[in-house]
Amino acid sequence: MDDAGGGLASAAVHHNARSPEDVFRDYRARRAGIVKALTTDVEKFYQQCDPEKENLCLYGLPNETWEVTLPAEEVPPELPEPALGINFARDGMIEKDWLSLVAVHSDAWLLSVAFYFGARFGFDKEARRRLFTMVNGLPTVYEIVTGVAKKQPKPSNGGSKSSKSNSKPSRQSNSNSKPAKLSHPKDEEDNGQEDAQDEEQAYLCGSCGETYANGEFWICCDICEKWFHGKCVRITPAKAEHIKHYKCPACSSKRSRE
Repeated sequence: MDDAGGGLASAAVHHNARSPEDVFRDYRARRAGIVKALTTDVEKFYQQCDPEKENLCLYGLPNETWEVTLPAEEVPPELPEPALGINFARDGMIEKDWLSLVAVHSDAWLLSVAFYFGARFGFDKEARRRLFTMVNGLPTVYEIVTGVAKKQPKPSNGGSKSSKSNSKPSRQSNSNSKPAKLSHPKDEEDNGQEDAQDEEQAYLCGSCGETYANGEFWICCDICEKWFHGKCVRITPAKAEHIKHYKCPACSSKRSRE
C-alpha cells in the first residue's frame, strides 16, 4: 500500500507544488477516484469490502482511481488515514445507507488531506480560504452518492432513445445545451452574480461530479434520472442510438443483486 495514502507525496506536491491550486488538483483527483468507487465501480467496491477481512479503508488516489486496502503500517502515517473498518458494516446495513456513510467519511478524509498539505506548505489565511473556496465549489461525495445535488427531471419526451443519443441533454420542455439544472432554492434569494456562478456549477455528472461543457455527449439514466458524461459510463453517441432504456452502472449493479 505504498501509494494508497501518500500518492501526492510521490508526485509534484512534495517537491514542486506549493499553491492552493496544486493541492486542489490533488483533492479533485482523489475525489474522482472515490466517486467512481461509490458509483460506476460500486459492484467491484462492494465485493472488495468483505466483512470477513481485516479493517479496510477506501483511498482515493491522485491518478483518479481508488483502492480498498489496509491502513498504513507506519505511525504516524504519511497522510491522514481514511475511516477504518468500512467493510464491517457492509452486510449489517441497507446498501444505500452504507454507501452514504462511506461517502460522508470519505468527504471528511478528502478535506483532512487537503488541509494537511495546506498546513505542511504553510498556507496563510488567504491561501487556505482560496483552497476551501475551490473545494466547496464541487459537490460533496455524499451529495453525488445520495443524489442530493442532482434532482434532475427527465427530458420532456420521457427519456426516449432520441433524447439519450442527443449530444446535448434537454431541460424539461426546452432544448438546451446543458443537462437539467439542479435545484438550489436558496440561490433564488441570492444576487445575480451568485446565480451566474451557481449556473456554472449546477450541471454535474453523476459519475465524476464534474460540470457539463458545451459539445460533450451526455446520457441520462432512466432509473435514477442522473446525467452522465458518455465517456464516464463508456457510452458513445452511436451506441446510445440503440439503447431504448438506459441504466447507469450503479442501477444495473443494484438490479443484479436483487
